[in-house]
Amino acid sequence: MYIYRFSMSDLTCLSVCFQVKAVLKKREYGPKYTKNNFITGVRAINEFCLKSSDLDQLRKIKRRSPHDDTETFTVYLRSDVEAKSLEVWGSPEALARERKRRKEAEIKYRESECRPRSSAAAMFFKGPGKVVMVAICINGLNFFFKLLAWVYTGSASMFSEAIHSLADTCNQALLALGISQSARTPDPSHPYGFTNMRYIASLISGVGIFMMGAGLSWYHGIIGLLNPHPIESLLWAYCILAGSLVSEGATLLVAINEIRRSARAKGLSFYQYVVQSHDPSTNVVLLEDAAAVLSVAIAATCMGLTSLTGNPYYDSVGSLGVGTLLGSVSAFLIYTNTEALLGRSIQPERLQRLTELLESDAVVRAIHDVKATDLGMSKVRFKAEVDFDGRVVTRSYLEKQDIEQLLQEIQQVKNLEELEAFMLKHGENIIDTLGAEVDRLEKDLKQRNPDVRHVDLEIL
Repeated sequence: MYIYRFSMSDLTCLSVCFQVKAVLKKREYGPKYTKNNFITGVRAINEFCLKSSDLDQLRKIKRRSPHDDTETFTVYLRSDVEAKSLEVWGSPEALARERKRRKEAEIKYRESECRPRSSAAAMFFKGPGKVVMVAICINGLNFFFKLLAWVYTGSASMFSEAIHSLADTCNQALLALGISQSARTPDPSHPYGFTNMRYIASLISGVGIFMMGAGLSWYHGIIGLLNPHPIESLLWAYCILAGSLVSEGATLLVAINEIRRSARAKGLSFYQYVVQSHDPSTNVVLLEDAAAVLSVAIAATCMGLTSLTGNPYYDSVGSLGVGTLLGSVSAFLIYTNTEALLGRSIQPERLQRLTELLESDAVVRAIHDVKATDLGMSKVRFKAEVDFDGRVVTRSYLEKQDIEQLLQEIQQVKNLEELEAFMLKHGENIIDTLGAEVDRLEKDLKQRNPDVRHVDLEIL
């Protein structure tokens, strides 16, 4: 039997070999811990139905703002606020009833007071609103006179023209409604606003042109081919068509000038502006009036052939031609507005510029999953996942600190508890600095790109 005696050097070696790393004990964070989260005074008043005087009796905590230009602000412990709300209202059930009552009152107020951001009169005296109002007035008059001409002559082409003008008038009234609704201020139910109402109105307008304009024109043309009948004197019809050509042409010029002006402001060609449907309301007026001018030419030609030959089939063919033209216009409007409502991406060149702007910042190490969606009417939503450089963020925090004082705090650390308190204090401040960097990047993106209204940067 052997007995081995350990020397002091052996014991020292063993203690070094089996030294255990000192680690903090894992802490479980339950509901009790999260109840001590901070809450601002505004949230305390709104969410717990309190008055500002109720908060005067609660413990106040000053928090450092992560923004350089903002002073410290006051917060309260959530547990204190919850206890105060129960003291004021007596029970959780009474608090829930009061919350429900206030919510209903807020909804009622919002529904009754929600108004467009600018007055309706000013909105329809400039830009797309002006174009739409001019079109409504002219097409309404055209419909009245074309209807009289159809009643007098019985011409199928004139009937198609009357229906065309009626469809245009109704559709443009719908566009006016869309313009008015799109100016409503955002609310909690629609945080991105009501801009898409213009696209929705234009989409419905396209469907209306197809059903009312193209459908009835085809129907009347087919009936004319199956049951031809002689046409009365077309003199008045020609006069009304000539007047319609002039008025529709004037409206068309108004729409063209508005689109040229808007396209020039955005650095786009006329064709790009129309195809990408940047202004759906003016697009509808442009295409409807262009179709109206062409349909007047088609109707006049076919009615002229009928007058020369005495064959009513030419007039019915003219009705079918007008219907086909309106069907093409409606298909284009339905396609472009559907694309806009689906949320298409912005042009690759613009997306690349936004990406390069982010990547050129020292605090950004890499970006991933970049998306930029066109919300319509010159509004863009930008989203990206950002890998921040932790060293740069930490240095940004340290540059605002007194390094000598920080060194003294480090030297005063004697045990694990003090080390934990030191790390938690400055770790929280570094997280605040990271939040400030995110806010700075978002603000910079919006300032350099006015079309970017909403920026969502996710931290990796």
